[in-house]
Amino acid sequence: MFEKIPLAGVDTMEWLRLRKTGIGGSDAGAICGVNPYSSAMKVFQDKTSEDVETQDNEAIRIGHDLEDYVAKRFMEATGLKVRKSNFMYRSTEHPFMIADVDRLVVGEDAGLECKTASAYHADKWANGKIPLHYAMQCYHYMAVTGKRIWYLAVVILGREFTYRKLEWDDELISSLINIEESFWNNHVVSGTIPPPDGSKACDEVIEQYFHTAKKTSAVKLVGFDEKLSRREEIIRHIATLQEEQKQIEQEVKLFMGENQYAASERYRVSWGNIDSVRLDTQRIKTEKPEIYADYGKPSHYRRFEVKAA
Repeated sequence: MFEKIPLAGVDTMEWLRLRKTGIGGSDAGAICGVNPYSSAMKVFQDKTSEDVETQDNEAIRIGHDLEDYVAKRFMEATGLKVRKSNFMYRSTEHPFMIADVDRLVVGEDAGLECKTASAYHADKWANGKIPLHYAMQCYHYMAVTGKRIWYLAVVILGREFTYRKLEWDDELISSLINIEESFWNNHVVSGTIPPPDGSKACDEVIEQYFHTAKKTSAVKLVGFDEKLSRREEIIRHIATLQEEQKQIEQEVKLFMGENQYAASERYRVSWGNIDSVRLDTQRIKTEKPEIYADYGKPSHYRRFEVKAA
């Protein structure tokens, strides 16, 4: 069962505040650790901060503007009819779970999620594949609404239209609910930051939380010696692998000589000319300090370094 929250007349800021009151479909993949663009820590920050962040970039704009088109293509391909719901849904059994769905399928116990994808990501949809964070989004919607089927339709820009059909999976949905419940109670409700996962999204959150260092005496570093030793080992492995990578590239370059392209049955290699112009900022600073002062952009960041004691 679920509660229906009307969205008619709700402006963007109010809608964004509503999204902060629970875990939505786009949060599910991040909480499960399968979203390459987000993380559980990022979701935690969003749900616990008072700031309402509006996201507006070209990819988001394209996805929003083409949602109707994707839905139309889905109806043409399947013969099914879909409609907007104009509601946000909140699970009554698990009120921390909310769903803001793209479309509902008329006459069928099903919903539809509409996506657009760059042609560069076409391989992620090849041969029936589904990006895992999108699959988690659809299963989350099933868990909230109780619907047994969720369709996922995508227009790969300039390439093709395709869709997938996901059906109710008791074990998967039960696991998803448990993961989201644990996240909500153990992190959002308690105010405890989730552990980092090594993602860029975690880097961004940590930088925002601890943007400026205070010049205090050194805190005692407890429990990290083994991890930092492992870090040094990883750095050595990376350096070795990068050297091997460079050696392979150099061998190919020697083979190619002055040729720009080389190809085999498996690979196509290019070694072309790139011309660029870069500003000599040091010279500008020395010879035209007034221009440098006017156009110089100060930056602030914290540098992380590890040295042997």
